[in-house]
Amino acid sequence: MTSDRTVLITGATGQQGGAVARELLERGQAVRALTRRPDGDAARELQRLGATIVAGDLDDATSLVQALTGVWGVWAVQNTWEAGVEKEEEQGKRLAKLAREQGVAHFVYSSVGSAHRRTGIPHFDNKWRIEETVRSLGFPSHVILRPVFFMENLLSPWALQGDKLAAAIQPTTKLQMIAVADIGQMGALAFTRSSCWPASSLDLAGDAVTLPEAAAILSEALGRTIELQQLPIEAVRRQSEDTARMFEWFDRVGYDADVQGVQQRYGVRFQTLREWAHRRARR
Repeated sequence: MTSDRTVLITGATGQQGGAVARELLERGQAVRALTRRPDGDAARELQRLGATIVAGDLDDATSLVQALTGVWGVWAVQNTWEAGVEKEEEQGKRLAKLAREQGVAHFVYSSVGSAHRRTGIPHFDNKWRIEETVRSLGFPSHVILRPVFFMENLLSPWALQGDKLAAAIQPTTKLQMIAVADIGQMGALAFTRSSCWPASSLDLAGDAVTLPEAAAILSEALGRTIELQQLPIEAVRRQSEDTARMFEWFDRVGYDADVQGVQQRYGVRFQTLREWAHRRARR
């Protein structure tokens, strides 16, 4: 990998895109960071680290063409919770098609764990359809990464509410998780090792724990007792049918990423939930 091979990062000021951008910048890679908020704090921080900031919107084809001009690679990610299921799919397919038209050589798409398994979860199934579009376009090379549940989700307002960890997942269910920083690590490798990447699609997970175990780990890291609050699935369904289907699928089927095998194959080490929680607590 040489620094003249520019990589366009979408979602650059978000969790995944930001993690990939920082990892690539640390490796001396030329990064073009796409954001709707070029004057925001996150964009300014990426610029300080060496990224070129470009204004653009996944719903604006003209801005995407401008951002894609002259780049070698693309990190593609969309946000279901901002765009909605249908618009996310439109954004993902639009970006992939425009990237191919602009001559992008290497396309890396961040999907979701088990997208290929016909889950019946709307925001999983739409990513599978985006994957199919990416595969059909005939990029010289492409990689599809499928991260599972983010460890960071445990600290979100809908999960950690004071000293309660609210969840609609059964207490015996083992839930695979991944730290966003480790998605960044693998995302960067998908570019820096593009010529010898042994798989075009890969599910990513760093740990698997029950929610009672997660509450105990958070209690230990945060220095206060976090209790698990079991939510009825119908309460979740009243807010979001999509989310309810996901939680039910976690209980019934669940992710099946090869936690240890991926790390061994790619020579990386992912954080366990305990390691991640203690690192977050020290910030």
